[in-house]
Amino acid sequence: MEFITNCIDILIQYWPSFFLGIKTTLLIALSGTIIGLALGLLVGGIRAIKLDKSASSSIKIIKKIYDTIAWIYIEIFRGTPMMVQAVFLYYALRPIFNWTYIPAGIFVISVNTGAYMAEIVRSGIQSIDIGQTEAARSLGMSNMQTMMNVILPQAIKNAFPSIGNEFIVNIKDSSVLMIISITELMFQAKSIAGSTYKFTETYFITACVYLCMTLTTSIILNLIEKKMNHTKTTLPQSDTFAQTMNLAKEQSNHERTY
Repeated sequence: MEFITNCIDILIQYWPSFFLGIKTTLLIALSGTIIGLALGLLVGGIRAIKLDKSASSSIKIIKKIYDTIAWIYIEIFRGTPMMVQAVFLYYALRPIFNWTYIPAGIFVISVNTGAYMAEIVRSGIQSIDIGQTEAARSLGMSNMQTMMNVILPQAIKNAFPSIGNEFIVNIKDSSVLMIISITELMFQAKSIAGSTYKFTETYFITACVYLCMTLTTSIILNLIEKKMNHTKTTLPQSDTFAQTMNLAKEQSNHERTY
């Protein structure tokens, strides 16, 4: 009973600190996930593009160099802890950007998430039937047009559960950013625990708050996924694919006129 009373007292006294921590956590996690997705689309999408046999040697060399750099980026940020990345990037780039804690935290989350998103996007692209690529190519579309108009939209739909999962992971993993003094939820919890000396109660409340945030996010993402799947099945698959091809063909013809 005393434990519950202490938890209630801490919530009543320190709720502004918890609320500030929640806002900061969601800001960093959401911004980092969106920017990381954009970065992952760029890295993973270009890596998945297959060059034509008629491509020049210089283009092939550039593509090879790009793939190598992208592979190094992905392996480094997937193979090292985010806490280490946060400390290194914050202090290494601080003389260049002269940034504050929040932009630094968003940057760390973004580049870390981008590495995972790149592989998620690449696997989503590889899950698309090769026949769709061949059909688009038979219409005279280039590799880039095929990727942007036919493959990538379907790949994002297929990869949406994994993309949503990255957002949930970022909500939790943002707690390591307290190492560079970002006032997210874990930083606030540590400060409150140090002030009250009630560590068990404070961290129990913190765990419950994290659980509420992740559960709420999971419910919202599931609703979005169901909506996307419902929209996808409103037409027969062949009709949907035919419409996609017709739109892509129209765009291709329109670009040729210019």
